[in-house]
Amino acid sequence: MRIVIAPDSFGGTLRATEAAAAIATGWARTRPEDELIELPLSDGGEGLLDALASGGGELRRTEVAGPLGHPRDASWLLQADGTAVIESAEACGLVHVPEERRSPLRTTTYGVGQLIDAARDAGARRILVGLGGSATVDGGAGALLGLGFRLSIEDGSGLKVGSEDLGRVIRAERGWSATFDEVEVVLLSDVTTTLVDAAPVFGPQKGATSDEVATLTSALESWAEVAERDLAGGRRWRDVPGSGAAGGLGFGLACALGARFVPGARTVADLVGLEPELEGVAAIVTGEGRLDATSGSGKVIDLVREVGARRGIPILAVVGQVAAGAPALDGLEAAAPDGPGDDPRAEVEAAAARLAGTVSAG
Repeated sequence: MRIVIAPDSFGGTLRATEAAAAIATGWARTRPEDELIELPLSDGGEGLLDALASGGGELRRTEVAGPLGHPRDASWLLQADGTAVIESAEACGLVHVPEERRSPLRTTTYGVGQLIDAARDAGARRILVGLGGSATVDGGAGALLGLGFRLSIEDGSGLKVGSEDLGRVIRAERGWSATFDEVEVVLLSDVTTTLVDAAPVFGPQKGATSDEVATLTSALESWAEVAERDLAGGRRWRDVPGSGAAGGLGFGLACALGARFVPGARTVADLVGLEPELEGVAAIVTGEGRLDATSGSGKVIDLVREVGARRGIPILAVVGQVAAGAPALDGLEAAAPDGPGDDPRAEVEAAAARLAGTVSAG
């Protein structure tokens, strides 16, 4: 049988390429005669670089400000056709902030702006920015500072990084930022959250208390008034689905650069050529770290299910855990029902071997 293996990353334990390789290894133990095609996917969050680097291009590293402002080396991809791929979590990811220091009042997307600027300097004329996995709720203000925009508060001084003073911004100007008139910026996201809901939806998982969520919500509303007036010609980007992704990072980039939002999982699947690989396929094996109700809302597994249903291809999955409300699949195996152990890859391999056994017996 011909099997396509197309998982997302397993949040914090396995990157998408590692997950695909582990599933393939485990599957081959039980069904060594099958032809296995590995196509790691991403919805625009963690694993985006992995998924798109498989198509070629040069992985580069740029020193940027991390989510707490400390220097870190972040990877990004420059493809031969002049397209740059940026995974925002490389610069401002929640995984880069110790749990005891997590607070979106202090974290920043500044480094994402630096990556976008580096891509433009390198000659990129199309920049894909994956929104997901960030530690931030700064409305993209930090990214604009990283790009050279000037954001002023009441006393005329410039905004410091973080969201603590975001509600005090009264003016936004281009500052020393480079022009992006000939550069297309595309925002990949798996969420439809708007800016006004970014703080209550994402704030708590990034360390915000209930009081801080209220402060952030008010700050984002104030920031939206300024950014739309001064940078977007009055267009209400705050109401666009996805404007709240990555704590509003997409909102700031849309206002300042005219960036457009696209569905992350669908875009990545198209770029890696998922559908052309499905001719003669007996099944698609997908996966992610936790299968729950959100897996059926624009994420990789949702996209794979839609493609499979349209083509009449069974959809199987190896996941870390299964939660209540998870979408129905033709076959499912949990690798670590009680949480990942010391060797997540071995757990995924074993689960894939068990799943392949159910196909062999069917």
